[in-house]
Amino acid sequence: MGYPEMSKGGHFINLLNEYAKLKHEYGSQPENIADIIAETDNFLQTQLNKMTGLEISRELSAKEPDDLNEIKKLRIQSERKLWKSFDKTKYADRLKGALIGRMAGCTLGAPVEFWPIDEMEDWAKWLGDDFPNKNYWSKIKNPNAMRYGASSCYSYTSEGMDGVPVDDDIAYTLLGLLIAEDCGLDFRTEDVGKCWLKYLPYACTAEDIALKNLKKGVPPEKCGEIDNPYVQWIGADIRSDPFGYLAPGLPEKAAEMAYYDAYISHRRNGVYGEMFFSAAIAAAFAVNDPFEAVNKALCEIPEESLLYRDMTWALETKNKVRDYRHARELTDKYFGGMSGVHTNNNAALTLFGLQLGGGDFTKTIGNVVAMGLDNDCTAATAGSLFGACYGFGSVDKVWYEKFNNKIHSYLINLPLFEIDDVLDRFAKLAELNFI
Repeated sequence: MGYPEMSKGGHFINLLNEYAKLKHEYGSQPENIADIIAETDNFLQTQLNKMTGLEISRELSAKEPDDLNEIKKLRIQSERKLWKSFDKTKYADRLKGALIGRMAGCTLGAPVEFWPIDEMEDWAKWLGDDFPNKNYWSKIKNPNAMRYGASSCYSYTSEGMDGVPVDDDIAYTLLGLLIAEDCGLDFRTEDVGKCWLKYLPYACTAEDIALKNLKKGVPPEKCGEIDNPYVQWIGADIRSDPFGYLAPGLPEKAAEMAYYDAYISHRRNGVYGEMFFSAAIAAAFAVNDPFEAVNKALCEIPEESLLYRDMTWALETKNKVRDYRHARELTDKYFGGMSGVHTNNNAALTLFGLQLGGGDFTKTIGNVVAMGLDNDCTAATAGSLFGACYGFGSVDKVWYEKFNNKIHSYLINLPLFEIDDVLDRFAKLAELNFI
């Protein structure tokens, strides 16, 4: 993409602070130290104001609108209702495959999120685990550390697992269900805001900023716009799945729900990322090839957007990918300089994992995790899309036998869900689309 060279200011700030401590210890005048730090902070605030005030391309903005009606005008033609009636039996099988697949991919990737490939390979070799993984990690570093204050790292291992351990990727899947239950399938961003305040105790990056803005009384439709440089990161993307589950065979409906959910925290390609994968999962219920679903999903986002271009590149490149290392090399080269938490590069890795998986669930999530970057998110999405396309029978027992019908959660006053109950609740709502 050719990003400009990033500032090295963080390095100089660290040095400045350490020298401030040293000069204080050496007896320099405190007021002189304070003056230098204040001058630096004022300068940085000025530079930040200049950066945020820069003009953006009107031409590009017109190709990447934030308004749903304008987005729809820029889509290519497609069949948008793949199911004419609700097939309960088919839906139940594919929904279970999708939800189990999502939770399995997330749980495999969570202990090694953002680990470099070499580090994962070394850890697997040390343990004697297969890599790419064919089971959950047998052991993990810091086993007694708690994630999200609810699940120990030990509970993500094949030995310590009892239920699906907590993770934000899974929490947002459950939250999407709760939004639809509380507000109906035609909810809007205002409804999303109410549900966030009711159920979501804390969040990260774009969601964290949006949640804090909500608590300040900012209207939900504006929460994503204020002090938020993360509007194209992966946070909305990981909230895609429930809307695909709620609109089986209806990619346009799934994308619309995803839009109203994403808009509370994201803009432009961040929003399109959630629309894209929601539509792909919805389409997967009606087809037998995940890439057919992906191509259907591309029809729900603007044809000239960055995400559309990048996913077209990934689809054109996928047959050339040799293994997980090669997938990462190609992705790093194409997206050079992009944040490892961005929507687009991680979406490409998700597609490459599906390609390397070749219709095998274990190979799919194993390869996606092995590629690195935000690999619990990518493996969760790949597992969900795989399961929605191929059904529950396609998921090896090793990935769910210790789930024990339990999902652990950090949502407010909802520490535990039953998998069977969650499946029933999704099905009850999904059928309403066909009544």
